Amino acid sequence: MPKIDNTLAILWMLRSGEKITAKQISEKLEMNIRTVYRYIDTLSISGVPIISESGHNGGYTLLDNYIEAPLFFDYEEQISLYHAAVFAEEAGYYGGEALNRAISKLRNYSNQEQETKINHHLNSLEVISRLNSLSRDPFLSELEKAVADAHTVKIQYNKNAEEKSAYRIFDPYRIIYWNNKWYVIGFCHLRNEIRSFRVDRIQSLMLTEIKFNRPENFSARDFFMKNLLPAIEDKEAIISLVMNGNTRTLDDICQHWFLGHYLQERTSNQAVFLLDKDIIHQYVPYLLLPYGKSIQVIEPISLKKRIIEVLSELIKFHQV
Repeated sequence: MPKIDNTLAILWMLRSGEKITAKQISEKLEMNIRTVYRYIDTLSISGVPIISESGHNGGYTLLDNYIEAPLFFDYEEQISLYHAAVFAEEAGYYGGEALNRAISKLRNYSNQEQETKINHHLNSLEVISRLNSLSRDPFLSELEKAVADAHTVKIQYNKNAEEKSAYRIFDPYRIIYWNNKWYVIGFCHLRNEIRSFRVDRIQSLMLTEIKFNRPENFSARDFFMKNLLPAIEDKEAIISLVMNGNTRTLDDICQHWFLGHYLQERTSNQAVFLLDKDIIHQYVPYLLLPYGKSIQVIEPISLKKRIIEVLSELIKFHQV
């Protein structure tokens, strides 16, 4: 009998609810008793909460109500789920209560040894959010259902603090988490185009009975990033941005959500980017100033002059 069949056979014997010995399993399945011990160890490592009692009346049983467990998770899978729950909580994940219930089930179906090991790993990781507190937006759960079921929604939305909120009919395609904020991407019937909306600016939400068809091969990520990055209209205006610096600083700059998209060439102490000249002068000085003397602009010379202008403006402002 294959190993997986033997393992499942032992599991079914344990699920009877009665205490069973290794000898009884050995005789029932016609296998060496040492092999039985190996299978028991395999089941325990995979997350099955087997209780072992030694002595004359000893034997193996399963933790109470284990038959309710729908899935088996091995040691690494359990740790990954616990860690994922920590990240989700810090992100303000809307399904936190359901996730906590799932984690509680993992605890219920783990034996003492497994729970002790998992706790060591769980306490080894901590996520520090950029914000002191993250609110779980009440509309996230409703939006996710609307996305999954392809239902059009009616939202009351505040574009910014200065404008009054307006009602919009909206087909939600995807929900995105970016830079500690939740966004929903979809088709806005008012503007007759695909738009993105910050979920925390939605004042009210109503699910309609209208169903929509999501465009094939639509990438919410591509749409969102395209709108974040300045459009380069004139290809002839593209020039090289060359900077030198130490490896660690250049690593950080090359991984920047904005500059990283324009990286052309990289060595240990130099990075080359291709950008529109106007974009370089408008955005790049403010991105590079926080790095101080750890980087040096080589090209274009006009950027070096622009950085000096920005610094001069800041000095004059703070001297007033």
